[in-house]
Amino acid sequence: MHHTLLTLASLLLLAFSQNLMAQTETSDLRFTDKDPLIWMEEVEGEKVLGWVREQNERTLSDLQSDPLYEEFEAEAKKILTSKERIPYGRIRGEHVYNFWQDEKNIRGLWRRTSRESYATDDPDWETIVDFDVLAQEEDKNWVFKGSYTFHDKKEDKYYTLVSLSDGGKDAVVRREFNLESKTFVDDGYITPEAKQSAAWLGPDTILIGTDWGEGSLTDSGYARILKKWKRGTPLEEAETVIEVDQADVAAWPFTIELEDGTILANAIESDTFFTSTYWWLPGDGSAPVKYPIPPKSEIEGLYKGNLLVALKEEWAPEGQGSFQNGDLISFELQAFLDARELPPVDLVFRPNEKQAVNYVAIAKGAALLAISENVVGKILKIEPGKDGWTSEPVGLPGEGQPGVAFADEDEESVFLNYEDFLTPDSLLEYDSSTGEMKTLKSLPPKFDADGLVVKQQFTKSKDGTRIPYFVVHREDVEFDGKTPTLLYSYGGFQISMRPGYRSTTGKLWLERGGAYVLANIRGGGEFGPTWHQAGLKTNRQRVYDDFIAVGESVVESKLTSPRHLGIMGGSNGGLLMGVMLNQRPDLWNAVVVQVPLLDMLRYHTLLAGASWVDEYGSPEVSEERAFLETISPYHNFDEGKEYPVPFFVTSTKDDRVHPAHARKMAKLFEESGKPFLYYENIDGGHSAAANQNERAKRTALEYVYLMRQL
Repeated sequence: MHHTLLTLASLLLLAFSQNLMAQTETSDLRFTDKDPLIWMEEVEGEKVLGWVREQNERTLSDLQSDPLYEEFEAEAKKILTSKERIPYGRIRGEHVYNFWQDEKNIRGLWRRTSRESYATDDPDWETIVDFDVLAQEEDKNWVFKGSYTFHDKKEDKYYTLVSLSDGGKDAVVRREFNLESKTFVDDGYITPEAKQSAAWLGPDTILIGTDWGEGSLTDSGYARILKKWKRGTPLEEAETVIEVDQADVAAWPFTIELEDGTILANAIESDTFFTSTYWWLPGDGSAPVKYPIPPKSEIEGLYKGNLLVALKEEWAPEGQGSFQNGDLISFELQAFLDARELPPVDLVFRPNEKQAVNYVAIAKGAALLAISENVVGKILKIEPGKDGWTSEPVGLPGEGQPGVAFADEDEESVFLNYEDFLTPDSLLEYDSSTGEMKTLKSLPPKFDADGLVVKQQFTKSKDGTRIPYFVVHREDVEFDGKTPTLLYSYGGFQISMRPGYRSTTGKLWLERGGAYVLANIRGGGEFGPTWHQAGLKTNRQRVYDDFIAVGESVVESKLTSPRHLGIMGGSNGGLLMGVMLNQRPDLWNAVVVQVPLLDMLRYHTLLAGASWVDEYGSPEVSEERAFLETISPYHNFDEGKEYPVPFFVTSTKDDRVHPAHARKMAKLFEESGKPFLYYENIDGGHSAAANQNERAKRTALEYVYLMRQL
């Protein structure tokens, strides 16, 4: 039990909130449990889906009647289903596996080719699963959600679980698949549909977390019980290995394979979204053993016996000095397993104020550290030695944005993706044993980038913090305030917005004279954990101030003006859009609100919402609720205010962010007689699109709207 010491400002804010609550209990039921629009939270209720279909019909008839729509949809579909895409793959034995969607294969093909063929311009692909055929045979709207493979080195055999989602939901069915026979295993592992996770402990044992029935899920809707499931036994007979509290976010299984082939069973107890307890689950039946690392940290992998851990807080292990927030550290795993206490800790890498540790990728004989420096990515090779860890840059073909597309501790080949705003993707192969880098594949341009320039700019936020942003526009643009400009950002969960090749944006927007702005606001991870943590909970207004500052800076530069400035964001970025609608409706003339959170007083009761209280704060905590009331888009809607016409985009099958957020906000616009557009994809999951055709449709709708408004 702990008590929060409120500042004077917080007390005043709380008093104001309580006074507001007293007033709104009779005048505005949105602030109470008697929300008059709560009926819109019934995901597939007859009444609400009737309203959804009416809005879809109205919006589609409007936007699709625009002469630009057919052209935009055709161009988007051509890009998204083009065969001129890099078939990113994963190496398994002598084959490279790839998932592929195009105009013909709507749900997609899971396919493979030999390593030699993969390196050619026209690989000879062999189909493993045709998901269009499978969906037709089984009368399901199957969406492939990936595969998880275990390599039994003793037998040199692969065991695979395939995840299938009906309509794009996070909830999946897992089915065992035989890569040799290219068939599902009839008597193999099969799970019922649920939000679930699994890890192979060997060819005949799985560690699994799923919906075990009443009381087995956390308040966030994820598994809180992990069990060991042996092949050939019913799922209900699986043996419980660990349970976490219902108030926790989830329990996740993971494994670590030692050099001698021993596989360690482990669990992550996600206490909150950003704090975790890591547990080793000994195979001798003894109690779980806690890894001696701080709550805000993440295990990145095992390299040459060293367990690599990324710190998200300052840490001073007893008698070992101190480490900084953002450091990458290590210790000998076997020493911990033997003594069951923390051994000596080493510093692997300490980022400077312009850098951030992104992740570690481990290959056979090499550990690669991905970092960002002033928001641009770099890859370092790190190595332990007698005098500590060393790092050296991996040579790249230019100043683009690199990312590790595939790395495996069994494979020397590492696949890297490489791109920037104006340079299409390239697939590079890095040999971890020799350090050799070669280009395997590169894409032709998907839009005409001639005459376009990219600039990184900085502006000061309300509290004086320097906020970087990228601007892409024509070199000969006239700074007369008339350039249609799209500003995009996210601002949460330590997710960084990095330079990348956005082919549909390039084709539908940049080619037609528009400008594109990417804002690196706080809440993201561009400068490490502190950049993210600066915008948590009651400090979240900083995130919104940053975004406003970027918008104002772009306008002050005379590139554009509020009449020609539009904004777009999805999920947490959709919340950002909702806040911007209320706080600065005068600064933009178009707002695309994608799969958003908007009701910030009930978000924690809807689907996975309870897992995000560590990011946003809890409506059940008075001080945090008082702040949420000041920013919640749904509750700050003012029918007397003049708003730009917004476009709300969501999905019925989104089982992460509830579609009611968009529904309820749009309903307020409808009830007040204000113009708005609304499109809810009946399938599609959290991406609001279950396949490339649906993505092309959604993209075309959004850009027709932007063209009209700006």
